[in-house]
Amino acid sequence: QVQLVESGGGLVQPGGSLRLSCAASGIVFSEYTMGWYRQAPEKQRELVAEIENTAAANYADSVRGRFTVSRDDAKNTVYLQMNSLKPEDTAVYYCNADRIFWPSAVYWGQGTQVTVSS
Repeated sequence: QVQLVESGGGLVQPGGSLRLSCAASGIVFSEYTMGWYRQAPEKQRELVAEIENTAAANYADSVRGRFTVSRDDAKNTVYLQMNSLKPEDTAVYYCNADRIFWPSAVYWGQGTQVTVSS
């Protein structure tokens, strides 16, 4: 059974920081590109950042320079360090696992709420 369990969300003031974690089980972690997506109320889910098994990373323009994605394959965990948070970063953040080999497979976590407000 595949599980992606996010943690680390919460309420933070503008300019603050949070670190999200996503622990994966039931998959061969090194075979997956791991991503973070977010969905704000009444908006579509969007890619925030992703990291390949080579550690190559890709970021949305809105977070580049403020967020950092990393992975620890020994712990089957992906992280999202979020600095200089803005109110517009408020959303539910979802962990995503996308298998890079055939057959393809995509898994999602349950989401963790991040609220940036004073």
